[in-house]
Amino acid sequence: MSRSTLAITSLLLALSVPAVNAQVSEGEYIATLGDCVACHTSNSEQPLAGGMAFPTPVGDVYSTNISPDKTHGIGNYTLEDFIKAMRDGVAKEGHNLYPAMPYTSYAKMRDEDLEALYRYLMDEVEPQAVANRPTDIIWPLSMRWPLAVWKWFYHDDSQFEPDNKQSDEWNRGAYLVQGAAHCGTCHTPRGFAMQELALDGANGNYLKGAELDGWYAGDIRGDLYSQEEMVALLKTGRSDKEAVLGPMADVITHSSQHFREDDLNSIVTYVRSLSTTPVSAPTQLAQASESAKTDYKMYCGTCHGSDGVGRDHIIPALAGNSTVLADNPASLVNILLHGGQTATTKAHIGYNMPAYDWKFNDQQAADLLNYIRASWGNQGAPVSAQNVKDQR
Repeated sequence: MSRSTLAITSLLLALSVPAVNAQVSEGEYIATLGDCVACHTSNSEQPLAGGMAFPTPVGDVYSTNISPDKTHGIGNYTLEDFIKAMRDGVAKEGHNLYPAMPYTSYAKMRDEDLEALYRYLMDEVEPQAVANRPTDIIWPLSMRWPLAVWKWFYHDDSQFEPDNKQSDEWNRGAYLVQGAAHCGTCHTPRGFAMQELALDGANGNYLKGAELDGWYAGDIRGDLYSQEEMVALLKTGRSDKEAVLGPMADVITHSSQHFREDDLNSIVTYVRSLSTTPVSAPTQLAQASESAKTDYKMYCGTCHGSDGVGRDHIIPALAGNSTVLADNPASLVNILLHGGQTATTKAHIGYNMPAYDWKFNDQQAADLLNYIRASWGNQGAPVSAQNVKDQR
């Protein structure tokens, strides 16, 4: 991508920055914390009308209409009905909800926050007369009674309990991360029944990193980033060396950039406090080939630089980049093949990374990524052609 094309693309993306109303209600702010729009909006002209597909091993499920429409949405829900859905995963009609909805996290939310969210959805959101889409799961796998068994094993409906040994800031961060922000939904590994292996920081699996829908949500426990760097990433999607792409870029665009400053700091304080184990060096290192070096100069060097340092707060550095060096290369492969867009925020316009699935075969793509993981001091594990093929 040429620099002129990049600039034009970025300008067009900047025009789509979501408008922010400084005078939002508490309920709307809680909806922002939970990024409700991300899952419950498939058409921007019909906000919160549902229809977003969520792949499962047995078929797709679709998010539901949570606008106050009385026919298709939640307009007939009482506050009690709403809290039961959020905390217990049971719809007003009595059927169990698929855990694609993170009620395992929302259960930790306080009653007053759930009530504020309910009032917002009922009083401030426009009804959308959009019918809910049935799942693609075939019978008998579509029967919902087994979900009650799943919840018996894996769902904890207890509310968040503050730790009196910790500061108010730490407890606020723990409450947000474990509850409304549901960070563990993407960043915590899952078991054979697709359950999160941990629901709070007492378990070392919590926020340890996980692959989801072709992206690797990295390990965010501990002090990988400074307080200032991590706050900047959540607020702007950028740091001096990195930029966020993929699903997390959407989270920043629609959600975390709008968090209050004290909440951002609370979240980071909590996450950085979690104990972590040192990452062991790869037993085998990626190797840089001459052919891949040529491909890098041709397709990557113009933006990321011959030295891999990028440009501060514009083009992410590849040297020392955590996504580049992650043990799981899923996100790196995904970005090369399919491209991506950085977060669009009040502070930064978005940039597009072009897709190169058309240009490189599996081995060529793997060689290029290995060149990046082996250059400028990087010491990453090798990427295989199979890793690339899996992301096609």
